Amino acid sequence: LCPLIKSSLGFKLSRMCPYFQSADLVVGETTCDGKKKMYEILRDFAPVYVMELPQTKSLPAKELWFEEVKRFKVEVEKLTGNQIDEKSLGEAIKFTNRRRKILQRLNETRQANPAPISGRDALLVSMIAFFDDYNRFSEKASALCEELEARVAQREGVSDPSTPRLMISGTPMAAPNWKLPHLIETSGGVVVCEEACTGQRLFRELVDESNSSVEAQLRAISERALKYDCACFTPNDDRIRNIVKLAKEYHVNGVVYGVLQNCQTYSVESYRVEQALKRINVPMYKVEYDYGIGDVGQLKTR
Repeated sequence: LCPLIKSSLGFKLSRMCPYFQSADLVVGETTCDGKKKMYEILRDFAPVYVMELPQTKSLPAKELWFEEVKRFKVEVEKLTGNQIDEKSLGEAIKFTNRRRKILQRLNETRQANPAPISGRDALLVSMIAFFDDYNRFSEKASALCEELEARVAQREGVSDPSTPRLMISGTPMAAPNWKLPHLIETSGGVVVCEEACTGQRLFRELVDESNSSVEAQLRAISERALKYDCACFTPNDDRIRNIVKLAKEYHVNGVVYGVLQNCQTYSVESYRVEQALKRINVPMYKVEYDYGIGDVGQLKTR
């Protein structure tokens, strides 16, 4: 949805986060029951606009989400006082795709052995992509990509080539939650891939840039969102296939499946993920944790 917000000139996405009390609008989506109830509480602190995200990917579900995106466009225009047209929206789509391409480029370097960047630092770059000024992020992240590609060419890495290569899957790790990769990488492993909305899903799919009408552009934006394989969707075979694909592409020796407390969708889906990984002889370890630091010692032991 970032292109929709960005295309309405004069409104900065950064005003929406990270502090709700200073927000002009908090945009929510119904991916899980916990969020749905949280939005009711947030209304005490800031205006909240909730979008109904379907839980399937059927044709009726796709139409429902398309209508939700169109209604959101009207809401953004009303909030900013600016009209979203095909020119501004097209430019915003291209600009947002550019950010995704940079993240794709960065993460492709992590397939190398030794890994040229730690998992914690790579995750931090993805987190920054949500909040930072677009132009500054593009410039600095592109420079980082050049540095990493040079390190790959020279076979330089952040760890020894024999270090176990791990993928993190499960609940997305929103800033400032980088506890799991930090614990892994201070315990003898290196994280080379994140299967999450703060990892591969953030940049894996691009929005079609070929459309010349606002209606078609909105359709393209809505279609990209439903290409996600978040655990809220059912059935969710795409996620299982993508995890197996990533495990092979990044040559992982194992998967750490982290689940935030009470995140039922990702917790239950871990069973199918583990079964699929077993078929390609990749072990998976499931661990439950929270945003605090009280469990760091226990997690490190496990």
